[in-house]
Amino acid sequence: MRTRRSVRRPAPALAALLLAAALALTGCSAGDDASGGSNSAADRGADDKAVSGEAAPGGTGSGAGATAPPKLAASHIIRTASLTVQVKDVPKALEQARTGTENAGGYIGDETTTRDAEGHERTRVVLRVPVEKYDEVLAELEGTGKLLDRSAKAEDVTDQVVDVESRITSQRASVARIRELMDRATKLSDVVTLEGELSTRQADLESLLARQKSLKDRTSLATITLSLSETPVKKAAKDDDPGFVDALAGGWSAFVTMLRWLAVAFGAVLPFAAVAALIVVLWLRVVRPRLPRRPAPAPTATALGPLPTARPAPEATQPRTPGERD
Repeated sequence: MRTRRSVRRPAPALAALLLAAALALTGCSAGDDASGGSNSAADRGADDKAVSGEAAPGGTGSGAGATAPPKLAASHIIRTASLTVQVKDVPKALEQARTGTENAGGYIGDETTTRDAEGHERTRVVLRVPVEKYDEVLAELEGTGKLLDRSAKAEDVTDQVVDVESRITSQRASVARIRELMDRATKLSDVVTLEGELSTRQADLESLLARQKSLKDRTSLATITLSLSETPVKKAAKDDDPGFVDALAGGWSAFVTMLRWLAVAFGAVLPFAAVAALIVVLWLRVVRPRLPRRPAPAPTATALGPLPTARPAPEATQPRTPGERD
């Protein structure tokens, strides 16, 4: 009996000792967690920034990174401008504009060159430049000559870009679901129906992708329409008093103008004159010969009787020679 009591007595003391040691260890671990909580949170924030592509300042975690304001979503703006510049040499100014555009990372679009009746050259060219170089290239183009006209426009299409991206995501998921249904279809009629639906949805998806590509091109590259016109050559000032040559030139001009108007009047009257002449010829040659002639007038009667009609005078008789008979 004594042996059993001697063995069992140390058990409660051992249990109490183990419990105290556990409490002590728990307190220490809690203190360590409390003191190192901020560091672990900062480390997690630094890890998150490292994953998202942002590095913590100084290479170490800090609470400032966690409280930084969130980055705003990028806006999508279509920028267009139109410039009309008067220069002395159009080819030289065009080459300068082409060089500046290519150095900015852009390219030349449509180009049209014409020449007026006086020999002045005019060029219209479309430039596509990156948005970040838009203001720089625009200022450079304005300095090539005398600015005659300028217009600029900015259109915010952020809502359209977001809407198109959302619709593309939904359409891709819809196409994937149709393909899954086609893989599980067993009837030929179901397969035909699903193929028609898949073609329709793929066409809609391609249309959305084309629209997304167009929006991306128009928002990433600004469009500048540049019109270059050559400076007209100034003419020498003339004397105010006209001379003999000026009077002769003016008289000749008036004479030519008179002849021109006479020719115009003759041309206007000629059709009517031709028709009148034709009518006169028909009357004289065709109509008049066929008309009946008037009868001779009857002899006039008087109280003494009818007047004798006029007879032609007798012919003069030649003197008879001897031997001739009546």
